[in-house]
Amino acid sequence: MSTREAVQTILSQLPSDVSLHEIAREIEFIAAVREGMAELDCGEGIPIDRVREQLSTWVPK
Repeated sequence: MSTREAVQTILSQLPSDVSLHEIAREIEFIAAVREGMAELDCGEGIPIDRVREQLSTWVPK
């Protein structure tokens, strides 16, 4: 799906009274997900064990 098609899909799924701020937030979210997926495709991901180790420092017990 092209970037233009992704934006059109986002717009078609949002309510008609949505604010520009909310539209921008949705587009930024999709852009971040796409960037992350591209990094994974290039082998630039973080191993799940390392994520688990780091996650324990982010979440209070």
